[in-house]
Amino acid sequence: MNYRGKTWTAVALVGAITLTSACSGGSDAKTDQPKAGAATDSQKKQTITMIDFRYGAFPPTGGKGLEMVNEKFNVDFKPQYVVRSDYDQKLSAVVASGEIPDIIVMEGPDSNFYKWAKQGAFLPLNDLLDKYPTMKQIPDNTRKAVTVNGKIYAVQKYLTENYQLTPIIRKDWLDKLGLEVPKNYDELKKVAIAFTQNDPDGNGKNDTYGLAMSANINPSFGMGAYWDFEAWYHKNADGQVIPGIISEARKQHIGWLADLYKEGAITKDFALLNWAQTNKEFYSGKAGIFIGTPRGMNPTSMQGLIDVNPNAKIVPIPPFQAPDGSQGFVSSPGFYGIVMLNAKLAKDPDKVSKIMEMLDYGRKFVPLEQRNASHADFDWLNGKEGQGYKIENGSVRREVEEKGLAPINYLPDKTMWAPNDAANGYSKEYTVPLLRDVAASLEKMHGETKHLINPINAVFSETRAVKDTELSKFLYTEQTKMIFGEKPLSDWDKMVKEWSDKGGAQIIKEVNEGLKANGYSGPQWK
Repeated sequence: MNYRGKTWTAVALVGAITLTSACSGGSDAKTDQPKAGAATDSQKKQTITMIDFRYGAFPPTGGKGLEMVNEKFNVDFKPQYVVRSDYDQKLSAVVASGEIPDIIVMEGPDSNFYKWAKQGAFLPLNDLLDKYPTMKQIPDNTRKAVTVNGKIYAVQKYLTENYQLTPIIRKDWLDKLGLEVPKNYDELKKVAIAFTQNDPDGNGKNDTYGLAMSANINPSFGMGAYWDFEAWYHKNADGQVIPGIISEARKQHIGWLADLYKEGAITKDFALLNWAQTNKEFYSGKAGIFIGTPRGMNPTSMQGLIDVNPNAKIVPIPPFQAPDGSQGFVSSPGFYGIVMLNAKLAKDPDKVSKIMEMLDYGRKFVPLEQRNASHADFDWLNGKEGQGYKIENGSVRREVEEKGLAPINYLPDKTMWAPNDAANGYSKEYTVPLLRDVAASLEKMHGETKHLINPINAVFSETRAVKDTELSKFLYTEQTKMIFGEKPLSDWDKMVKEWSDKGGAQIIKEVNEGLKANGYSGPQWK
């Protein structure tokens, strides 16, 4: 679980290799596509190549799941997997060579994606997406993130719209101290200090505190879009929309964190801790306030907390009402991961049809109550019950990916595209009771909460793609110094000017030009 879920804004800063003329086909390449599901003109077995990344172990080259894919789709599928840390450099070299696989998978639309799309490496998909049920569901606003000069160059993988990581709190500690779930920052400060000074776990020791935090002020505990450092919500004096991390709201928030740090209510020396270490601060029972989400939380970590504090109770902290009257968190980009097709496939519509069929099949949504052997698609995708998975206590237990027993271990996209966030039923799949309860309460909260559509997710800025990591690091460092008391909050304007001079002003300019082109008229909530 990583708070900075929109990771592609900080990737692909490896020196990009210039695209060679071998990438023919051009951005205007077109193809006459058959209808989805229609038989191809040729029944010959298609050889389909792919390059993809993995964070963990790779599935084996000759796994049972791959055999099932080849048999079902009448293909000879040849996926190549690269460890994520090496992927950007490897992909750049592959594209530069001109020997691009049929399918290219990336984490998100970074500077390389936009450059390669403009240079004609990818097949335009405008006339294809709406022919396939799971792709037709991709919202227009989400499609803009992979649109270049009016052409859509990627199939986006599913990500819940609203299940972002948001603050959670130890309810048993609140009850012990006679406190309520905080409804504003003054109350949250009072609670954080009480967790630090008033022995909320009742063990008679001075060994607890308020907010668990790690390097880069992560999480920052922005209690709504108004305070979210990644949201482009506020405007500067020139009327330009700006990133939250340089806003006046962020300045006030850093001052608030500085006050808490003086009280010992934030993780000591948080700037030196990584994410895993900070997770441990919360799940070992030291800190009382952290973040959670319905999806992808770690059962082992939660069980660790229960082992230390058997009576632990955790609830979400709903968003605070902001000074401008808004109240709600920020939605996600709406996707995580993108799949592109080689532009040369414009000459091979049968292969394009086959690839799109494979993509669409892997994205089929199966309702929670049907995720068992009685649902043929689910059973096949997961490698057949008793082979790729088994059902224990009503929940699906999949074999590890490195065994390669299921088609989903290999397909270009294996993420079900749910009709809505709640349909995923994440909370019902957890086996640890406390985790199930926490996830359910988060699902309920998000279902009752408005979410800001972050306009930055549909805009590309070349300068931002190249410089965002460097500039963000500068801001994290300076703002951390302010929290530590090493720099005064009065240096804020000086910090923003330096950020602007280093490229921030150009980012703001490019983003606002993009927003104007998209018809942006102000904050949109849903």
